[in-house]
This record gives sequence, structure tokens and C-alpha cells, in this order.
Amino acid sequence: MFIDDDGIRLSASLEMPEGNPDKCPLFIVIHGFTSNKDRPHTLAACQAMRDAGFATLRADMYGHGESGGEFRNHTLFKWISNIMTLIDYARKLDFVTEIWLSGHSQGGLAAALVAGMEPDRISGLILRAPAFMIPDGARSGKMLGGSFDPENVPDLVPSIKNLTLSGNYLRVAQCIHVEDAINRFHGPVLILHGGEDNLVPISCSENAAKSYRNCELTVIPGESHSFEFHRDRMQDIIRRWLMSRS
Repeated sequence: MFIDDDGIRLSASLEMPEGNPDKCPLFIVIHGFTSNKDRPHTLAACQAMRDAGFATLRADMYGHGESGGEFRNHTLFKWISNIMTLIDYARKLDFVTEIWLSGHSQGGLAAALVAGMEPDRISGLILRAPAFMIPDGARSGKMLGGSFDPENVPDLVPSIKNLTLSGNYLRVAQCIHVEDAINRFHGPVLILHGGEDNLVPISCSENAAKSYRNCELTVIPGESHSFEFHRDRMQDIIRRWLMSRS
């Protein structure tokens, strides 16, 4: 299905937990940079959420997957708008009792930002390898594997996978302060991070876990950024944490 965000069509998939209950909580699940809603580790995380009795709504963000917009023109502001649109959609679903957010990497950052903007509407968070270093990297002039003058942002920025970003991506990121969003959200938070993540430093998750008021951090030894090697362990952690809160 597609959900409209001010003229941008977001490709989304809504799945119910076993038994198709009349009422249940729902997770909105956000993928990472250059990824999409159908990556195996995202599907595995969603299955664990449904095992714990949650419906899942996973969506491709602006410029990614099957959604509208060009990759080079995406920014965190556009992703934030996408997620807020998904929340508005979810709030109109009759079966939804609570809305939770989850995101991987850049999606984890975006989910955390929206939770800070709508703390009255979001009941909890699950963040996997959240890329909280993006704003600091944009301000310092070191990110995406290269360097630039943060006072004179280039019009185009080389990215990974031979892709190119508009300089607006960096300009937006420079104006974001993750700590403000963290301070505004008081609900339960689970952060998962791979012990062998070579893209997002574990310190990002460690610092966030110390700053959130109600947060549990689990580092999975031997796991990568994309949770390639120990997905069963990831799923078990998600299931147990969610069930412990019911």
C-alpha cells in the first residue's frame, strides 16, 4: 500500500500479530540510509515484535525503496515528515491501542527525533545501531567517508554505493541536536548494537543509553551493523524485552 505525505507516496506494509486481534499496539519501523523496508534484518525485527503481540507498519522513506522522491534530495527533515505522517495514519486505525517507534541506523536517529517531538503519542522505542553521530559529523565536516568545509557546504556530496547527496542533507543535519529529543522522551527505550559494527560507533548507543531516563542497552558480541550474524539473538532480545513490559 501507499501512504501520501504531501504528494510523496510512501510504500508501506502493515502486518498483524498472530490471531489478528481486535486491539493491539503497533510499531512503526524505519530502515536506514540507502536501505529499504524489506531488508532481512528489518523483517526479522518486525517478526519479533509481532511475536510479542504488536502489529508492525514498516515503510520506505523519501528517496528509498519503492517510495517517491530522489535519493540525492532526501534529508532528515523529510524523513521526520514521513514518520509523522505514518503516526497520523496509525492513529486513525481502529485496532491500535499504542504507537511505538523503531529504527535502524539513520532510521534509529530519525525515530528518536520524532519521539522527542511527539512524546505524548509514542509509548516506547526500539533503536538498532542508531546513527546519533550524523549531526556532529555534519557540523565537524567529517562524515560519509570524507571531509568538507562545514562553513561552505558543497552542492553535491559523494556518498556510499556510488550515490550522491545534495548538500542540503548536510545543512539539515547541522541543525539537529539529538540530545534535545532524548531529554524530551521519558518512555521505555531498548537499544541494540552489534559488537563488530564498523559504521556506527558503539559509543553512540552507550551515550544515548546514559541520557535516556528509561533505557536498556544490549551489545551483541560478534554482530555487524546490519545484524547479519546473530538475528535469532536480536529477535530473542526484542521479544523478551517487549513481553516483560506487558
